[in-house]
Amino acid sequence: MSRKPQQLKSIGSLLLVGAGKMGGAMLDGWLARGLNPKRVAVIEPLPATLVKRLTRRGLKLNPKGKPAQAAAIVIAVKPQTAPAAVPPLRSHVGKSTLVLSIMAGRTISFLEKHLPPGTAIVRAMPNTPASIGRGITVAVANPKVSARQRKQASDLLAAIGKVEWVGDEKLIDAVTALSGSGPAYVFLLAEAMTKAGIAAGLPAALAARLARETVAGSGELLHRSDLDTAILRQNVTSPGGTTAAALEVLMGTGGFDELLTKAIAAATRRSRELAS
Repeated sequence: MSRKPQQLKSIGSLLLVGAGKMGGAMLDGWLARGLNPKRVAVIEPLPATLVKRLTRRGLKLNPKGKPAQAAAIVIAVKPQTAPAAVPPLRSHVGKSTLVLSIMAGRTISFLEKHLPPGTAIVRAMPNTPASIGRGITVAVANPKVSARQRKQASDLLAAIGKVEWVGDEKLIDAVTALSGSGPAYVFLLAEAMTKAGIAAGLPAALAARLARETVAGSGELLHRSDLDTAILRQNVTSPGGTTAAALEVLMGTGGFDELLTKAIAAATRRSRELAS
């Protein structure tokens, strides 16, 4: 669940490694929730203009000199750069430092091999709606993470949306397949609806607008409603009507349910392959 803005004021010194799209979204969320830029250091070889401007408010960008230990380190670099980016962080890790990684495919075991023994590590998988503060992140901790550090990680992740915790890191592969890759499935739905509308005779621009707004509006309705998804679907479906005719196709053999089950299974397998 999202935390109150003032709770980030007590996070302490924070080192953000990677300030691209996801790291930048997290930084924006932290500052909006009251974190003082003077408490933040950022390591980013290609910083965006907004990050550079934050140095005027005290943010430390690519700090030089003796590495300072941080209360929390957030690793938001691309996973392929991890072998080069993670080992230098050892000097920033103290006895009470929390390391929070949002790198896809990089396991807790990988991080433990490159960081000091006994480091408290949380691995998290956010998704792209985090860029507008509407993401969903699933996190898992190693045994070294204390209750205080777990709350600290929740507070940091809540800046980009809702947070769920699991106890088994193996579930992260399925999480990646469902929510991590999930936005692409929704965008594909809008894309396919547009094409189907054109095939049914609608002008291309109108079909695109109708598909886009239908998906966006339905998502917002789902967000605001406490009703089960099946109930929401049934509320749109009149017996013998147009929606029922469409759902008979989508929910039939080889339809939507079966295709998504296969798709998420394929994404889960690929996530495991990448992690290994």
